[in-house]
Amino acid sequence: MRVTHVITRLIVGGAQENTVASVLGLRQKPGVQVGLISGPSLGPEGSLDAQVRSVPGLLRLEPCLVRPVHPLKDYLALHRLEALFREGRPEIVHTHSGKAGILGRIAAARAGVPIIVHTVHGPSFGSFQGLVPNLLFRSAERYAARVTSHFVVVADAMTRQYLAAGIGNQSQYTKILSGFDLEPFLSAANDSVLRSRLGLQPDDFVVGKIARLFKLKGHEDLFAVAGALVRQYPKMKFLLVGDGAWRQRFEAQARTLGLEKHFVFTGLVPPQEVASLVGIMDVVIHLSTREGLPRALPQALAAGRPVIAYDSDGANEVCLDAKTGFLIRPGDLAGLQDRLLLLARDAGLRRALGEQGRALVRERFGASQMVDQLYQLYMKLVGNHALTPAEFSRHEI
Repeated sequence: MRVTHVITRLIVGGAQENTVASVLGLRQKPGVQVGLISGPSLGPEGSLDAQVRSVPGLLRLEPCLVRPVHPLKDYLALHRLEALFREGRPEIVHTHSGKAGILGRIAAARAGVPIIVHTVHGPSFGSFQGLVPNLLFRSAERYAARVTSHFVVVADAMTRQYLAAGIGNQSQYTKILSGFDLEPFLSAANDSVLRSRLGLQPDDFVVGKIARLFKLKGHEDLFAVAGALVRQYPKMKFLLVGDGAWRQRFEAQARTLGLEKHFVFTGLVPPQEVASLVGIMDVVIHLSTREGLPRALPQALAAGRPVIAYDSDGANEVCLDAKTGFLIRPGDLAGLQDRLLLLARDAGLRRALGEQGRALVRERFGASQMVDQLYQLYMKLVGNHALTPAEFSRHEI
C-alpha cells in the first residue's frame, strides 16, 4: 500500500507534529510505503524538516506549495502535485492543512488516485475571518469534498462544523486524536535549575502558554488581565513558549505595562524540549479562538498540570470543566482572571485537576494509538474501495 501525505509546510506546530508522527509511525507498519510532500518551511515558527530528512527518500519539498494565496504558484503547485501522483501511483493520498488540503485533493483526483483522505486539524473557515475569506474557504472546502473519500478529524467539533457547512456526510468522518510521545510529559518535573535559568524563582506561580506569537492565539487577552493579576498575586509570572511575527509587539506591550519582569519569552523551542518547560509551569492556559483540539492541552495534562482554555472548537473534549481544569467563554477576561487566582491560591486543587487530566490523556493520546487507528482506517478504506482509478479520474475537477 503506497501512501503519500501532503502538507503546506512543516513549521513547528500541532498539525505538523501530528503529520510527522503519522508518517514515521506508518513506515513501521507491514506493507506500507509512505512519502511526504511539503512546501518550504520559512519564518520564525521554526521547521520540522530535519525530523523527516533523516529518513532517505521520505520528504519531497515543492517550492510552489506556499501558504498565502498566490495564483501563479498555486497553479504550478497543482500541476506539479498531479504529476507526482501520476508518477508515484499511490493508492492513498492523505492531505493536511488548508492550501495543501485543497490543491492536494484536486490534484489527486485528477491523477486518478483511488482513495483521498483529508485531516481537519482545525477549521479553515469560521467567524475568525472576514465575510469574503470565509465564503471563499467554505466554498473551496465544499469543492474539494466532492473528491474526498474520507475525513479524519482531531475533535468531534470539527465533524459538527463541517457537516453544518454541507461538507461530506456523517459516514465519511472518523475521529483520531492527535497523539504524541507521552513519556517525556508523564515524567516532566519542576526543575529548579531550569526555572533559575529563565529567571523564575522557586515560589513563583508560573502561568504557561504554548503557542505561536501571532493573531488568534489569545495573547492579547492575557496581557489585558496580567496587570490586575500581578497586583493581586505578585509572584505570578507568565512563560510564553514559542515565536512568531508578533513577538516584538508583545515584548513591547510587556514593557509598556511595566510587566517586563513578569513575562518570560523563550523564543523558538524544539518540540523535544517542550516537556521540560511544561514541567516548570503551574498551570497551562490556551486562549486560541481557532484550533481543532489544541495539542498543548493534552501535553499539559500528561504532565499533571491543570489547564484553563477558551471553549472553542475541540478544547472542551479534553479541558473538562472543574475536572481537568477550567473552561471559560472566549473573551471572558473576568473568568480568566478569577480561575487563575483560584489555582494560584490552591495547590491541592491544582494537583487534583492535574491528576485527573493525566489519567485521561494517558489512556487516549499515545502516538502509537494514533498510528494504529490511522493504519486501521486505511485498511478499511482499501477493503471497502469500489471505484477503480480510471473511474475516480472522471470526477469533474
